[in-house]
Amino acid sequence: MISAGVNPRSGAPRSVRSRPPPQITETMDDGEKMHAMKNVMRASATGTARYHARHAASVSADHVRTLGDLSLSSVGLGSYLAPPDDATDARYEAAVARSLALGANVVDAAIVYRNQRSERAIGRALRTAAQAGIARDEVVVATKAGFLGFDGERPADPRAYFQKTIVDAGLAGWDEIAAGCHCLAPRFLADQLARSRANLGVETIDIYYLHNPETQLDELDRPTFLRRMRAAFEVLERARADGAIARYGLATWFGFREPPGARAHLDLEELVALAREVGGDRHGLEVVQLPLNRTMPEAAEAPTQRGRSLLAAARDLGLYVMSSASIMQGKLAPDPAAARAALEWTRTRPGLGTALVGTSRAEHVEVNSGVFRRA
Repeated sequence: MISAGVNPRSGAPRSVRSRPPPQITETMDDGEKMHAMKNVMRASATGTARYHARHAASVSADHVRTLGDLSLSSVGLGSYLAPPDDATDARYEAAVARSLALGANVVDAAIVYRNQRSERAIGRALRTAAQAGIARDEVVVATKAGFLGFDGERPADPRAYFQKTIVDAGLAGWDEIAAGCHCLAPRFLADQLARSRANLGVETIDIYYLHNPETQLDELDRPTFLRRMRAAFEVLERARADGAIARYGLATWFGFREPPGARAHLDLEELVALAREVGGDRHGLEVVQLPLNRTMPEAAEAPTQRGRSLLAAARDLGLYVMSSASIMQGKLAPDPAAARAALEWTRTRPGLGTALVGTSRAEHVEVNSGVFRRA
């Protein structure tokens, strides 16, 4: 069955145009302001500024970064690692709560992380945060789609599962699935978006990434790849128009770190031009995510983008950059001091917006916050 959130004819998300954000004025009493804040269903300029204003006295001057009119923290919480079980879900909920309490308002997921359980844990954490006075419009929520995934637990026969839930459901044919695990077909992306919105419990996802699109280049020539990317951008631009996402991005592993000529290489300027063809000058391709740490410095140092580093190219093109693997999935953090040193190296690279650190441990969130919180 195609998700209820998908238009079965076009494969795009059904129209769910967001209401204009409620206007919050000084003439409102506290109860009216809180009601209005709770009804802003995406991160907003006023909401993210309000969040950081509350933390201004306790964080460093370089902690707040800017994505358009949004205010983002220099460190964000990722949710990739750890087993898909109830205990880990509870830990992630506590980690999100602690992150938001300490001044980090960026939360990152992917629908495949922990078989959709990371998104669902984050959704519960956001609802708890709202009850504690942290409004939805104060938090930047990002997730990703592209890989084939499971629901809750891994099935005994993954290929049979994909045959039933993707191919037989009409979301994509096997000829649209690369490397047996990756898909950019419009109907598949629309279905994944609808599921992610339901998992997260949000009307609008603030940043929606195509997840490791360079995986397609394992099997496709570049013209075919670019045609698939154009079709994916068309889905995402419709989703923006409908209010299902606020903006979109490219979350990669190899693509922007590989040199020109490498099979997996992605050319950021080429992809921005493609987004402009689809969405015009005000297209929604606004964010890039890729690994950056002391042992993987290519984003800051390697001239992979027409003679520039990825960070320099993104700056020139007006895109915000988030780093994944900011402490190499814990490998650069044998102790708290090493963790902070590694994270500080990453978050202070010129041109980087937010350094993401995946952890399900509130105590690790506490340690990591030491790079931006004043003593």
